[in-house]
Amino acid sequence: MRKLFTLATLILSSSILFAQRADYWQQAVDYKMDIDVDDKNYQYQGKMNLKYSNNSNQALHKVYFHLYFNAFQPGSMMDYRLSNISDPDPRMSNNLGTKESPKYQSRIASLTPEQIGYQKIKSLLMNGQPTTYKIDGTLLEVVLPQAIEAGQTADFDMEWSAQVPEQIRRSGRNSKEGVVLSMAQWYPKMAHFDEFGWHLDEYVAREFIAPFGNFDVTIHLNKDFVVGASGKLQNPQAVKGYMKKPQAMVKEGKATWNFKAENIHDFVWAADPKFVVDSAQSKGGVTIYTVFLPSSKEVKDNWKTALELATEFFDYTSAHFGAYPWSTYSVVQGGDGGMEYGTATLVTGGRNLKSLVGVIFHEAAHSWYQHLFGINETVDEWFDEGFTSYVQAQAFQQLFEKRDTLEPNSVLSGYRAYYKLALSGKEEPMSLLADYYNSNYAYSNEAYSKGQVLAEQLGYIIGKQNLQKTFLQFYDIWKLKHPTANDFKRVAEEVSGVNLKWYFNLFINTTRKIDYAISSVNDKEIVLSNKSDFAMPIDLLVEYADGSKELFYIPLREMRGEKPAENFEIYQGVKRTVLEDWFWTNPTYRIPLSKKAVKVVIDPTQRLADVESANNTYPQQ
Repeated sequence: MRKLFTLATLILSSSILFAQRADYWQQAVDYKMDIDVDDKNYQYQGKMNLKYSNNSNQALHKVYFHLYFNAFQPGSMMDYRLSNISDPDPRMSNNLGTKESPKYQSRIASLTPEQIGYQKIKSLLMNGQPTTYKIDGTLLEVVLPQAIEAGQTADFDMEWSAQVPEQIRRSGRNSKEGVVLSMAQWYPKMAHFDEFGWHLDEYVAREFIAPFGNFDVTIHLNKDFVVGASGKLQNPQAVKGYMKKPQAMVKEGKATWNFKAENIHDFVWAADPKFVVDSAQSKGGVTIYTVFLPSSKEVKDNWKTALELATEFFDYTSAHFGAYPWSTYSVVQGGDGGMEYGTATLVTGGRNLKSLVGVIFHEAAHSWYQHLFGINETVDEWFDEGFTSYVQAQAFQQLFEKRDTLEPNSVLSGYRAYYKLALSGKEEPMSLLADYYNSNYAYSNEAYSKGQVLAEQLGYIIGKQNLQKTFLQFYDIWKLKHPTANDFKRVAEEVSGVNLKWYFNLFINTTRKIDYAISSVNDKEIVLSNKSDFAMPIDLLVEYADGSKELFYIPLREMRGEKPAENFEIYQGVKRTVLEDWFWTNPTYRIPLSKKAVKVVIDPTQRLADVESANNTYPQQ
């Protein structure tokens, strides 16, 4: 037994090493911030000490910070984007025309100096020496007094002033639901540097990439406010909301809040005098906090139920996608919809129960895809949003809808949205940078819907059990790192023994569509046709005149392997026959028959993303 265990361990270890990119490294940050808030004028003064560890193999002569609040100024790139995209986000624009003939105007364009957002740098030192810096839109470029050599850690000290913008996108003041401060993207954040270089994306409404690090954030704020934030509150006895009888430590009318978090890559907080706090603990030991406005009995009841379900969510997702590594998670009302951050989310809270649970499940699922795996959302938005939506759908069906078992395809709604997109003429390659889609419609359905389809259809190709194993092995290898989509592909290939280059390339980098058909059925053979330019393996369920059934599995030559038999209920007691490979260069495939077929179905599990399913059944329905 010892020899077998040792051999298995070596095989697993070599597999993990093989899946890990050679010479992988990642930068690290350690933030300590002190924030003094003027809630009357929606401004704050900030001090930051940042330790930045250069774990790369090269010296850095410059660094960059994101100043996201600067996007909320007339004339910004975000302002122009809203003015020129065909379907601007309605939260960020006003329609000056009619529903039939809309004429959109950016809400940013009309902001006054008292309403805009800004972050102004007052001083910036590195290792005690002055730096040279300039602000360019939402980016701060810093020329260093001396290079940060490979393996060195630099000490930055910064002071800045900021004004919180009107609530337009994610962060802001006085949301539609009445939350006074939604503090997302609120601090100068070190830009991400990796093997691909610096990621210097202007903020025009999409999402992010950042190095992992530790946060120690102290907030001085009007004593009447309650704060919900990333990380763990260090002084609950000194502030409102987290203890029944806090011994408030107030100085000049302000209470001091201190939150700490380790190994996250963004920090969010929100504050309002009317916030209430509730909490519960999952079976796995994660403390879930809800911080919300108790505006009605229905809202309070919904939040109470949502909290109970959230604890179940963290246990479910930890079991299926890898253990949640932090001790807390906070669901805080704020912002303009739902947006994930390190160990916390901002969500709008005046929702019905189904909607509230759905948005909490989605944003909490981002704790895996994108916060446990620091996915570059500006590059692989589908890997972030699509896989999150896949996790959300499975958890929602099991925990909210109380289904005993999932259907073979658990994201059919995502498939339907993808089909609509694919046939709309508006689809663009899913590899497009998130900011550059021609329409919000295309972005949303590529990232959320087609991303879900990629994950579920991957299970069709390699087998459902192999897909589940892939998720867990991917977690073991890549947790708290910055994987790419190719890294996920590599793990799936190692788990399944199937080559997946063709699938990821065509589904991500092109707008090619899948379309198979049953061309003819007679007493001697079944003829299948690939009517598209996207080849796939085929599951074909045949029912014979004598009542027996047979599942023909046709691998694709490019797979260089086969998926194992799957144990779906629909396949119970059905003979499975593996046929010769189908070449993508051959548009037809013939299956000889030994007895009369009365019914034939291509992929009865509905995981093959075939844009025209009417010809997938014989006789046609």
